[in-house]
Amino acid sequence: MELHLAEEIRKQVDEAFRKRGRVNIVIAGRSGVGKSTLINAVFHGRIADTGQGRPVTRETREYTKDGIPVSILDTRGMELGAFRETLTLLEDLVATRARDSDATRHLHCAWMCIGEDSRRVEEGDLEVARMLARHMPVIAVITKARNDQGFRAEVEKLLPIARNVMRVRALLETDDEGHTLHPRGLVELVELTMELVPEAQRNAFAAAQRVSIGQKRKRAHGIVASAAATAAVIGATPIPFADAALLVPTQVGMLAGISSVFGLPLTEAFLSTLVGSVATGLGATFSGQAIVSGLLKLMPGAGSLVGALIAASTATALTTLFGETYIAVLSTLMERRSGELPVEEDVIRAFREELTLRRATA
Repeated sequence: MELHLAEEIRKQVDEAFRKRGRVNIVIAGRSGVGKSTLINAVFHGRIADTGQGRPVTRETREYTKDGIPVSILDTRGMELGAFRETLTLLEDLVATRARDSDATRHLHCAWMCIGEDSRRVEEGDLEVARMLARHMPVIAVITKARNDQGFRAEVEKLLPIARNVMRVRALLETDDEGHTLHPRGLVELVELTMELVPEAQRNAFAAAQRVSIGQKRKRAHGIVASAAATAAVIGATPIPFADAALLVPTQVGMLAGISSVFGLPLTEAFLSTLVGSVATGLGATFSGQAIVSGLLKLMPGAGSLVGALIAASTATALTTLFGETYIAVLSTLMERRSGELPVEEDVIRAFREELTLRRATA
């Protein structure tokens, strides 16, 4: 079986993007409750700073940014005199997107934002939340959280349709007494949203958000487990040398998938260099194991079975090593950058160094 690596990398990049898909979040609430600040705190790319967004109704705009697999529908002006017309247009939009044959156009979750500083839930807020809840899960998000004084309990009572009520503070603040108020509730909001969006959109949401590296790791571990299981089947194939040509696409696809879930701007050039890091990091160890396994499969009778079993365990171990090392490297780099995406050169260098280190200590 002949393997064209460049073609395979191109194929796996496309497949990683296809599997990741896109997640669409509605963010509702009156002007001034801090929706843009919340969006920029949660998602990569400071999406709300990209301009006015694309108008989809008179008072609803859709924010997107290249390379970030999320669309944010921001409902604006719900407190204006034309509230009833605005609400009708919004519900028509939500219903139309729900009927769209393209699943990437569906709306998957809504955040109903209410400012804690106002300590007031308007009737319009309730109507919007009830309408959205007929079409998707709704989370009530109390923004600018500083001093609860029972407000969360009041919101829970007024919005029983909400899946939960989350108090969040998007920015580092200092109060009048000089006390530092750290951001709060963002990780919990991300984790709850992850539970509520459909499974097909969870990789996209993990990639788009920046506050929970743990959610990125969790999705990436699943990709490694699936690739390792596939590698075991390939390694057990009792055909001399066939597993190497089949195993490489599995491992390339795994690295592409992990990159995608972590939100890296995946390109063919980056993935090609990353794959080269595997060869550099493991060198003759990988090649020698593959050759020995293939030679054993050439032996008649029991030798073929022994070779297959050795290849299966080797394929599984190597695939797991590649994947888990890559996850560890990306996690460390992102933690050092407080959730910001690392540059490609740093990723490649760290991955190569970590593989070399793990080979030396194996």
